[in-house]
Amino acid sequence: MVEQAVHSSVRRPRMTPDRAIELLDVTLDLLREVGYGALSMDLIASRGRCSKSTIYRQWGSKAQMVAAAVASLRPAEWPGIDTGSLRGDLLLLFEQLGARADKDTPVIAALHHAMLTDAKLGEAFRTSMLEPAREELAGVVERAIQRRELSRRPGAVQFLPQLVWSALVARPFFVGHTGDADYLAHFVDHVILPALRHS
Repeated sequence: MVEQAVHSSVRRPRMTPDRAIELLDVTLDLLREVGYGALSMDLIASRGRCSKSTIYRQWGSKAQMVAAAVASLRPAEWPGIDTGSLRGDLLLLFEQLGARADKDTPVIAALHHAMLTDAKLGEAFRTSMLEPAREELAGVVERAIQRRELSRRPGAVQFLPQLVWSALVARPFFVGHTGDADYLAHFVDHVILPALRHS
């Protein structure tokens, strides 16, 4: 799905990128079905029709494989989003994330408790998923500064990942479903843009 994430996770060229993507998709499907605690390399190997040793050679551990699978959820179009305006960049980013929210949110929810109790999983998730997202959001803000839409780097930029997370992942806990395009645009206009422009 996102080949760049797969290439950075695969350690040896023994497995083709397409096969790696297939196994990461298997991992995501199993996460949705059984959760992180019940997920095992044996289960992934069985569903993916490969040996457990093959999986360990490629990813090293369950935590690393799960982190790679979650990282593959990142939109391929993220790097260098530049529509010409801060609002346009944010709307496009939310559009890309929101399009997959119904499918991806159960995966993130399944990992939430595990990330709090499994230090290796938490670190792998932050490295493979959250840090790239933080960098992309910082890039959106930096380009807005270069276009002089913002006069300086706003203090609120450090909270952008949490704001995006709340709009996409936390919303189902409050209303029972993910946000549609209108909701996400409203969130950008009334939460994120004011925070960036007035901090």
